[in-house]
Amino acid sequence: MTKTVVFFSTKGGVGTTMVTLNVAVSLSLQKKKILLISLDLNAPLDMVKMANIKPQRTLIDLIAHTKEIMGGKKDVKSFFTSLNSSLDFLSAASSLRLIHHIKPQHIEEFLTLFQKLDYDFIIIDGGRSLSDNLVKIFNNSNLIFLIVTPDILSVYHTEWILDTLQSLYFPLKMLKIILNRAESRGGVDVGEVKMVFPVEIFSQIPSEGKSVGVALNKGIPVVLDNSRSSVTLAIKKLADELLEREDIYLPTKELSELKLRKRPAEVIDGGSSLLVNLGLVEPLQVKTREEDPIITLKEKVHRKLIERMDLKRMPVEVLMLDTDKSKELRETAERVVNNILIEETQSFISSLEIRRKLVQEIVDEALGLGPLEDLIRDPNITEIMVNNMDQVFIEKNGKIELTSKRFISNEQVKLIIDRILAPLGRRIDEFSPYVDARLPDGSRVNAIIPPLSLSGPTLTIRKFPYKRLGMEELINRFKSLTPQMGEFLEAVVMARKNILISGGTGSGKTTLLNILSTYIPVNERIITIEDTAELKLSQTHWIRLEARSPNIEGKGEVTIRELFRNALRMRPDRIIVGECRGKEVLDMLQAMNTGHDGSLSTIHANSTHEVIIRLDNMVLMSGIELPLRAIEETIASAIDLIVHTARLSDGSRKVIQITELAGLTPNGRPNLKDIFVFKQKGVAPGGEIVGDFSPTGYIPTFYDEIVSRDIKLSSDIFSPHT
Repeated sequence: MTKTVVFFSTKGGVGTTMVTLNVAVSLSLQKKKILLISLDLNAPLDMVKMANIKPQRTLIDLIAHTKEIMGGKKDVKSFFTSLNSSLDFLSAASSLRLIHHIKPQHIEEFLTLFQKLDYDFIIIDGGRSLSDNLVKIFNNSNLIFLIVTPDILSVYHTEWILDTLQSLYFPLKMLKIILNRAESRGGVDVGEVKMVFPVEIFSQIPSEGKSVGVALNKGIPVVLDNSRSSVTLAIKKLADELLEREDIYLPTKELSELKLRKRPAEVIDGGSSLLVNLGLVEPLQVKTREEDPIITLKEKVHRKLIERMDLKRMPVEVLMLDTDKSKELRETAERVVNNILIEETQSFISSLEIRRKLVQEIVDEALGLGPLEDLIRDPNITEIMVNNMDQVFIEKNGKIELTSKRFISNEQVKLIIDRILAPLGRRIDEFSPYVDARLPDGSRVNAIIPPLSLSGPTLTIRKFPYKRLGMEELINRFKSLTPQMGEFLEAVVMARKNILISGGTGSGKTTLLNILSTYIPVNERIITIEDTAELKLSQTHWIRLEARSPNIEGKGEVTIRELFRNALRMRPDRIIVGECRGKEVLDMLQAMNTGHDGSLSTIHANSTHEVIIRLDNMVLMSGIELPLRAIEETIASAIDLIVHTARLSDGSRKVIQITELAGLTPNGRPNLKDIFVFKQKGVAPGGEIVGDFSPTGYIPTFYDEIVSRDIKLSSDIFSPHT
């Protein structure tokens, strides 16, 4: 295997180029085939001058002939300059003005090619600037040397670069320190330097300015000019250790993707696993259950991370509530995981993106929401549904799809549920095996665990957009209704009509309720009552009430009905009930009939007609024995408007009907009059629903009342020809 070693420093003048050149020459003197590359892009000619080299071609020339070289029409070695029988040299460019032509993709392409040649070592001078080019060099290296001098500034710079490289997921095992001018007078003590750095000081090169200066002026490497100098002896010792210590090199591996694949249980040999083939894990003789090699690796690293950081003893509240502590903990965990990965695999994944993804996934599983982190952050995902450890569905753009996300185990799913609930003061266990809650951003959470859930812990998260939607987005972006319908709904809210929004699960009822609430005047006192708080109102005079579930002893429950009765004593101008679903319906209807007009609520139903049936049933469930006629008279006098929403087969959400409840018919049934309707005409080739919104021509009975309140609303919007 060709070993690629990079020498680098963040500070100029510490001797990086001198050390690189002399190490390469020392290795070549031991009959090792060496390719020396100067990639100090800030000073591309320093090594050329130091060794009195006259290169005919450079990396820039290689880039210009990429196609011919990769196609085998030109020999890449013809672009190298031979310094002796064992040492070839390549400079980055012949002028600083050409440096900008060198891109990271060129670095990766040619280093990969060079590593396939017959060299024992590729020795690279990486210069002193951390850049995309340098990161690409590091990604393709087996060992990185940081050159440091014993002065405060150099030590500080090196401490910073070590921290930065760890944040880029470079493990400490592949980083070593070379202390140059180690015996400088007035320098920082070597013992103090060792205490500062978390990595090995691999070599100490003494300060001998005279012999180095003489060699530099002659244009000869010091190891050739003065074989007895202390600098030469130290560099030769360094070269000997590079030859003798195989343990310091991390082999680089390409892992093109982190894709979790399910494999059936089977007896296999040691070479059938992806990571075994790559040399990343020890071979397994038998798989006794469905496994993925990457999941196996993640499980090992996850366990070691928990042990090393003692995460089991750390309260969940610290991870989820203390932002500063959580951030600090995460940074530490990422570094620990990065180093554990090297211990487990004994190799280095050369892709920064893959390293970052693997480390972040493991840290997310240990400290965050695991596989759900990416889904939570994606603004286009509106719902996350975890059926079990192997099935995570999402709703995106109105359509449900299965993701490639997986959990390590059902225990991890349960742990994630606990992490979500801990900051909310809620719990889930065998005595209380299901729970409703909300996240700080308003997203709704439902969890249910065994023994009630036979498929394992199940979690549903309904996300709410970070940016509040307005009527304009519903009209122009989502095409959920027309401007005339939006104008009418605004007028109805301002006229203090009682509105009920109906629809199925995920049809957009709460979203529409939030939008309609924006039309409530700011000087009105609003009280919202919800089972799980989801509403986000913009008004300041707003009181939020939320129901409470019973505790583990079955005590302490506060129902929506009890909150509603209490709200009537709080001098509300408007009462908004998040969803009507039980006994509170009768109290709400009575309140609407006794002066608390302008109320809004939502209800689950498949049509406006079924809204009446559901209200009838819920009133009957309240335990009050009333004849059906009396119930429907109460409903007809309380509810002014029903707005029905639906999620269509293409995933779009639309307002299907806006219907007035205009009293009772002569036979005593609720008189439902459609004002606006959506009529589906067909389905486009792409699956999109084709249809039109249209007014029915019916003018609501309260139109004159709207006009009398000086609310601008033209009767033309009700004309079928508008």
